[in-house]
Amino acid sequence: MNGAESLVRTLVKGGVEVCFANPGTSEMHFVGALDRVEGMRCVLGLFEGVVTGAADGYARMAGKPAATLLHCGPGLANGLANLHNARRAST
Repeated sequence: MNGAESLVRTLVKGGVEVCFANPGTSEMHFVGALDRVEGMRCVLGLFEGVVTGAADGYARMAGKPAATLLHCGPGLANGLANLHNARRAST
C-alpha cells in the first residue's frame, strides 16, 4: 500500500464514497488508487469550479461528504469560491 491508497482508504472509512476529480499529471498516483480501492467512486470533471461545485451539491443533497481532487496550486485557486461556499453552508 502506498500513500495514495492509504489516503483513499481513510476517506472511505470516514464515509466519503465519491470523489469529484479534475486531476493533473502530478495526481496520477491518487487517480490509480481510486481505481484500486473498493468503496470510492470517481467522477471526472473538466474544470475545478465544476468538481468543487458538484462535491458541494452532492454533499448538500446526500447529506454526506464528498472529496475533490484538484490540480496543485492553480486548481485549488480555481475552486476556492466553491470551497468557500461549502464552508459557509457547513457542507
